[in-house]
Amino acid sequence: MNFLAHLHLSGPDPEIMVGNFIGDFVKGRELEGVFGKGIARGVALHRAIDEFTDRHPVVKLSKARLRPKYGHYAGVIVDIFYDHFLAVRWSSYSDISLTDYASQAYRILEQYDAILPERVKQMMPYMMKGNWLVNYATLDGIQRSLNGISRRATFDSKMEQSTEDLKEHYADFEREFVEFFAELQSFANEWLQSSPHDLR
Repeated sequence: MNFLAHLHLSGPDPEIMVGNFIGDFVKGRELEGVFGKGIARGVALHRAIDEFTDRHPVVKLSKARLRPKYGHYAGVIVDIFYDHFLAVRWSSYSDISLTDYASQAYRILEQYDAILPERVKQMMPYMMKGNWLVNYATLDGIQRSLNGISRRATFDSKMEQSTEDLKEHYADFEREFVEFFAELQSFANEWLQSSPHDLR
């Protein structure tokens, strides 16, 4: 899953939101001493969400549709597509508007700027200026996101072309997202209720 989903699945705790948001940018297991207990839990939740997502049969269907053209980048593309559908269908998952939620999320992340990994600090001005979380709801926003990831890819990923695949198979991807995300929400909620607070 991508940024919007990771933030949303964190619940209301700011430290878990921050940890879940930076999960792709930190390594190792001994994180509590570096970030504190709450953010370390958020990173652990991020990793649990990614593992659940990678193993899910519905997600594998979405990836399989893209893999012949995009190879191992199919998973990255599906993450972006699923954030698009979360943004489009936001009112089904949240009582506050996506615009208000995004503003709150940016404020929280700014409050923890001192502990954000350097790559996240470099990314945040672009994210906020382009209002990525809100613009995931538009195909133009998805295109800009894929363009940026494609430019940073080590090899010629062709990811910038994948919005055409999204348009062609829009109903299939949306159906798969809806089915999968209901199960992912349940998984994340259960994890937050049952996971140990001491993650060392």
